[in-house]
Amino acid sequence: MNKLFPSPAAALDGLLFDGMSIMSGGFGLSGNPESLIPEIRASGVRHLTVISNNAGAEGFGLWTLLQTRQIRRMISSYIGDNKLFEQQYLAGELELELSPQGTLAERIRAGGAGIPAFYTRTGVGTVVAEGKPCEVFEGEEYIRETWLKADLAIVKAWKADTAGNLLFRKTARNFNPDMATAGRITVVEAEEILPEGGIDPDQVHTPGIYVDRIVRCTVNEKRIEQRTVRQPETC
Repeated sequence: MNKLFPSPAAALDGLLFDGMSIMSGGFGLSGNPESLIPEIRASGVRHLTVISNNAGAEGFGLWTLLQTRQIRRMISSYIGDNKLFEQQYLAGELELELSPQGTLAERIRAGGAGIPAFYTRTGVGTVVAEGKPCEVFEGEEYIRETWLKADLAIVKAWKADTAGNLLFRKTARNFNPDMATAGRITVVEAEEILPEGGIDPDQVHTPGIYVDRIVRCTVNEKRIEQRTVRQPETC
């Protein structure tokens, strides 16, 4: 099976439809699938449910899909400095399910592992627990969280081989590995594509069995979301 595609548009061809769910990797602006998101925007697909830690930043990443009103619902853990995200939610234009960050990651991991539900103490006694079953274990109350899966997972890797084995670089190894396992179809953009076996098996973060399509990145801005610079001290 040939997993390698010539362009981001080709890698998404035939996969997009209105009302679908999409997992998008990244944490802040690190590890965003920068080449695939613009093609989703260009497709005009609408009424999306997007599962992502956050929704990009002004002019970048998933923000561009908010701008075009292609996202109907977000499942995420952080709004951050994304004013458009905030405005659309407060105006009732965007449905939002906020999930604690660790819980969000575990729900995605559970989806990839085929575990429909699990219990956690995170969120007990808060709005996070509203409407969710609770049980007591060893005298402590836990709430039940359910798995997350998606029609499509878009992932950014540092290196991929043609069999789909993936290697992530530093903080880009955030939500990407878990999301790669939880999509019905997983499309990966990689900075470098190697021949099959080009990644040492001991360094593989995600096995190729989870990956359906691979494309070489066309965008690698790697923006810094916030940077603080301190003036050098003088004697």
